[in-house]
Amino acid sequence: MFERFTEKAIKVIMLAQEEARRLGHNFVGTEQILLGLIGEGTGVAAKVLKSMGVNLKDARIEVEKIIGRGSGFVAVEIPFTPRAKRVLELSLEEARQLGHNYIGTEHLLLGLIREGEGVAARVLENLGVDLSKVRTQVIRMLGETSEVTPGASSGRTKTPTLDEFGSNLTQMAGEGKLDPVVGRQKEIERVIQILGRRTKNNPVLIGEPGVGKTAIAEGLAQRIANNDVPDILEEKRVVTLDIGLLVAGTKYRGEFEERLKKIMDEIRQAGNVILVIDEVHTLIGAGAAEGAIDAANILKPALARGELQCIGATTLDEYRKHIERDAALERRFQPVMVGEPTVDETIEILHGLRERYEQHHKLKITDLALEAAAKLSDRYISDRYLPDKAIDLIDEAGSRVRLINSQLPPQAKELDKELRQVLKQKDDAVRAQDFDRAGELRDREMEIKAQIRAIAANKKDGATEPNDSPQVTEEDIAQIVASWTGVPVNKLTESESEKLLHMEDTLHQRLIGQEDAVKAVSRAIRR
Repeated sequence: MFERFTEKAIKVIMLAQEEARRLGHNFVGTEQILLGLIGEGTGVAAKVLKSMGVNLKDARIEVEKIIGRGSGFVAVEIPFTPRAKRVLELSLEEARQLGHNYIGTEHLLLGLIREGEGVAARVLENLGVDLSKVRTQVIRMLGETSEVTPGASSGRTKTPTLDEFGSNLTQMAGEGKLDPVVGRQKEIERVIQILGRRTKNNPVLIGEPGVGKTAIAEGLAQRIANNDVPDILEEKRVVTLDIGLLVAGTKYRGEFEERLKKIMDEIRQAGNVILVIDEVHTLIGAGAAEGAIDAANILKPALARGELQCIGATTLDEYRKHIERDAALERRFQPVMVGEPTVDETIEILHGLRERYEQHHKLKITDLALEAAAKLSDRYISDRYLPDKAIDLIDEAGSRVRLINSQLPPQAKELDKELRQVLKQKDDAVRAQDFDRAGELRDREMEIKAQIRAIAANKKDGATEPNDSPQVTEEDIAQIVASWTGVPVNKLTESESEKLLHMEDTLHQRLIGQEDAVKAVSRAIRR
């Protein structure tokens, strides 16, 4: 039975055993399962019980009132009571009735309520819970109607394992949580083209770090959310899979393979999932212990047959190092090269993202600042790629401007310093029982606080004026580039013509005694 339990349900059983040890009992009853459900904290059952006013502290007190504490001797293996075993059987029955192929915390809670005669039911009644309403609340929380027919499955829980280890990009795009994707039409069209193939329909986005590979997957999700795709991709879900999260916590041999197999089965049954694996080279060797096979080899058959649609993303170096070496894996993926955008394309991308950064930093970003970010990052930050480095410049400049504008004026700082002194003197006066003096200082404290509030309000009112609202300008961008690279700000903002005029002086700093050569080179460059 336990192989059908979700990880949260298994955690509940482990917590129930811990509760039995804490109370000194050598059995796990319905009451310990109830304490485990509340203690787990994140499952459907815990949320339902919390919404009905049940907390762990009160439940523990009620349990101790009813059954008391044990002798203190607890065996290593704590058995279930017959009633607790009955609850587990009923939870399996509840899962079947709801059409679920797994047992979660919600099914355990429904099993407890349905059993109805154990200590857990008495504890809930003592805490003022109406047992007849629990089932309705659970079903409402699951997003289903109360008239669930046996065998019917809820769309929300068709892929529970995938939902646990992945993020639904299509849903996020529909909710407006993703940044807009500007340009990249050619790459997105090519990805859609590959996804439309019958077999080997798995694009892999190859490009340098920061050129916007993940943004292409997000762009596809946004197109699906807006129904701007061919009919073959309509109603598809783009889900990112976190390989690190998938491997994490797999202590025993076979656990990782079991998780991955569950995900593959769910994707096969759902039939509308496009998997996105960022850093796809991490599949090779993931979960491979001695004698076990890694994730790449588990996925190969499904990738070749077209049962599993996957969009990979990796850098050129990692692709050559890991994927090209494995010819069988390489032939299952169709490469899509993602190049670095030009400066003009980067400026366009920044225009598209401007609103998001203005909302986050609560300021305005000028057009000149966007141009400066693209041009200066391209010229002076050579070890990174556009548009990532230009976006980072805008982000950090916004943070810097907001920080400067959020500081209190000098007058308010002085008042704040005086307020601290007054508070200290007031405490000293109270300790010395000089209550007249303490009363005077309290009045002074109120007066200073009112002055600080007035200054802060004036500053805030001033900021609401359109002309006074903080702005990110090209000078702010230059300051950030200077702090990153060490190149002085005046050198960054100096115009090209001024640089050309002073070219001889600059060259003479490095070349001594080469007057004619320096003049000839400078003249040639100026021409």
